[in-house]
Amino acid sequence: MSTPGPRGRVLIVAGSDSGGGAGIQADIKAVTALGGHAATAITALTAQNTLGVHGVLPIPVAFIRQQIAVVLRDIGADALKTGMLHDSPTIAAVCEALAAEAPGVPLVADPVMVAKGGHALLQPDAVEALKRLLLPLAAVITPNLPEAEVLTGLEIRDEAAMRRAAEALLAMGVRAVLLKGGHLEGPRVIDLLATPDGITRFEDAKLESRHTHGTGCTLASAIAAGLARGLPLQRAVARARAYVRAAILAAPGLGQGHGPLGHGVTVDPARIEALG
Repeated sequence: MSTPGPRGRVLIVAGSDSGGGAGIQADIKAVTALGGHAATAITALTAQNTLGVHGVLPIPVAFIRQQIAVVLRDIGADALKTGMLHDSPTIAAVCEALAAEAPGVPLVADPVMVAKGGHALLQPDAVEALKRLLLPLAAVITPNLPEAEVLTGLEIRDEAAMRRAAEALLAMGVRAVLLKGGHLEGPRVIDLLATPDGITRFEDAKLESRHTHGTGCTLASAIAAGLARGLPLQRAVARARAYVRAAILAAPGLGQGHGPLGHGVTVDPARIEALG
């Protein structure tokens, strides 16, 4: 399936955001901005803008599997990324397809459960399927605190609780966890990268902005782009975090609600103009 050597190919299995701020659209932009090639298998269509999700249309699971198979059998992948999987049949189909078509390819799993505006993107009865089928396949999972609370059953209100939750997720058979602490109160944002070898702590000043729609999708895809280029996990995470912060600062200020990031922050317009 894959040819030798990392080439930056990322297959993204996730939902579409018609507003372009999150989902497949954010994934494609992040991977492209970091020098990779993004291929996709779309799991659901959403009618969405910066004010929220207004409708969801699931894609038939047979067609999701077909998208995965035809991409991997032709183009291949150096990393995989999953986002919105919506329900148990979709989770099962995606996991079966990835295990069959891309064994050994590192998977970044973003356990998407709720949209920024509060709309549920994962059916309640699908949480157990996600824990049982998806998490063991992942090289790293990237839950935020509300998602980690659902997965572990723990209340997370401070860094000590984050560490307990990360350890609980590892105990469930997860190989690595990037637990995102942006929901904690305070002026600093703390993320923890936990592996069986220990915990790496990342800390930055919290950016005050309403233009943070799609940060989770963007971060997970940026990590996948790094892994697809052969970066070790810790380096891929550090680079992805730096990219997301730069993209928040470069946000174009669109929409009336939670606006999109400036995914093209890595692009030099003057250089492009010079080509013309």
